[in-house]
Amino acid sequence: MNPEPLTANDQRVSTLEASVLLLNQDYQPLTICSVQRSIKLLFLEKAEVLHDYPSRMIQTPRTEFNYPSVIRLKRYIRLPYHRIVLSRRNIMKRDHSVCQYCGSKSDLTLDHVLPKSRGGKDTWENLVTACNKCNVKKGNRTPDEANMPLHTEPYKPIHISFFRNLMGGVEEEWKPYLYM
Repeated sequence: MNPEPLTANDQRVSTLEASVLLLNQDYQPLTICSVQRSIKLLFLEKAEVLHDYPSRMIQTPRTEFNYPSVIRLKRYIRLPYHRIVLSRRNIMKRDHSVCQYCGSKSDLTLDHVLPKSRGGKDTWENLVTACNKCNVKKGNRTPDEANMPLHTEPYKPIHISFFRNLMGGVEEEWKPYLYM
């Protein structure tokens, strides 16, 4: 019987449910995959380990594998441009489901920083998460005019930043590969 590894939070996790950062041959982040998938790629010699946990091992009846954290494909995979769709859900995810004016986490909606009636567009840089109370209080004004500064300036997220949001953070070993 294999002991289960401990995560950074000292919580027990099934060995094969943990996450591994998968990089393309040119070291560009592709995705986050399971340890099970990463072991398959390593076994088939389609990938190599760039970082592992020496204190953790994955044991099979015949072999032991290093517990991977970051792997890189041996062949380049051409992928279409990674574009994150502008949607209510993705704006909420970018803003961590928090009102960008008061920090509230309830009764959330979207707000146009520059109101639509004044030429504001539906763009990543002009939409923020706001609670209904703040949205009504701001009304047809800009945050400066309403004296309601934004906690975080709205930005167009990149593919890599959504790794962080998806995982609730990233492993320390991943940061050099994610340009953090």
